[in-house]
Amino acid sequence: MPTPTHTETGAAFAAGWEQWHVAHERRRADPHGFLAVTHLHWLTAEPARLEGVPGTWSVRDDAVTVVLEAGESLLRDGKELNGRELNGSPAGNGRTAVVFDPVAEREGINLTAGPAVVELAKRGGEYIVRPRHPENTLLTGYRGTPAYAPDLRFAVGGVFVPFDEPRPTTVGAAVEGIVHVYEAPGEIRFQLDGQDLSLTAFNGHAPGTLSVLFTDATSGKTTYAANRSLTVGAPDADGRVALDFNRAVNLPCAYTDLAICPLPPAENRLPVAIEAGEQNPHERQTGP
Repeated sequence: MPTPTHTETGAAFAAGWEQWHVAHERRRADPHGFLAVTHLHWLTAEPARLEGVPGTWSVRDDAVTVVLEAGESLLRDGKELNGRELNGSPAGNGRTAVVFDPVAEREGINLTAGPAVVELAKRGGEYIVRPRHPENTLLTGYRGTPAYAPDLRFAVGGVFVPFDEPRPTTVGAAVEGIVHVYEAPGEIRFQLDGQDLSLTAFNGHAPGTLSVLFTDATSGKTTYAANRSLTVGAPDADGRVALDFNRAVNLPCAYTDLAICPLPPAENRLPVAIEAGEQNPHERQTGP
């Protein structure tokens, strides 16, 4: 098993972690990030008005339609949808009907309604609409997420072992009745506390990177019970990777019930205590 790839002194390692942590918290507190979500609406074929969102929404044959009344405003890429500025069409009585192209699973588009962003996305094969308002109390009351002090013991080396063929892997979700299917290209094998461990890895957001969802012996105690996530850099030519659990983070479901986060696959329930990375956010939330 490879030895850890970190060669920094403890002070340099801690300084690098602190810089990363501050940047991560800044992204989390974005005015239109997930802390700004005020509602979670599931679309059906029955047209419906949605709280916090202009228009009447429905979905049929993988196409979402919103009918905007006269005076209602919804923008996409800075262009007004009402009044046939983009791809709308007259719907009678001063209304405009806008039909959106199909959205891929785990993808979405952002629209603008005044100071709010309206997210239209597909999750678990269903369409959702989530308004994000910068004045949401969850966001304005956010005071940061507690985390373990950085510890080089939890920055270890591992080996990525690809599967013969990528495996479609079905996992549960924070919302009952929804499942996610991810393509797992392989597993990461490593050692921690003298134990041989492995984690099924999914493809990361950046090309070549990997992402793992996991729980461990701290889950439900000092860390969020359902999951944590760790991004892993692309393997080198020999499959070696660096696992820095100090950068394990919470998913949105740790903060709000309006998230549809995936749960880890069963094999990613680690028997060791990963006393590194972000802790349970509910230990520190509201303040003056």
